[in-house]
Amino acid sequence: QAQLVESGGGLVQTGGSLRLSCAASISTFSTYTMGWYRQAPGKQRELVANINRGGITNYVDSVKGRFTISRDNVKKTVSLQMTSLKSEDTAVYYCNADRAFLRYWGQGTQVTVSS
Repeated sequence: QAQLVESGGGLVQTGGSLRLSCAASISTFSTYTMGWYRQAPGKQRELVANINRGGITNYVDSVKGRFTISRDNVKKTVSLQMTSLKSEDTAVYYCNADRAFLRYWGQGTQVTVSS
């Protein structure tokens, strides 16, 4: 059974930076599209960024130019570098692995941006 474990969340001031990491125990990690989603209180979970097996990235408009997603297929990790954080970035961030009909989620890590 695949497992995704996030780390790196926490409390940061507006304008600050955080780096989220996700360690995956998936034997065929390189074949998955890896992504980061977030869910704020009272809101639906939304895609923040993803990176496919070819390294092509995709970002929600609200984080373009501020967040960078990357993957390491040898270490089986995916990271999200977040800069210029805003209060509206406050949410639980979830790591996701997606391939055809297979989808896995991490347990989530809280990111709180305070002014």
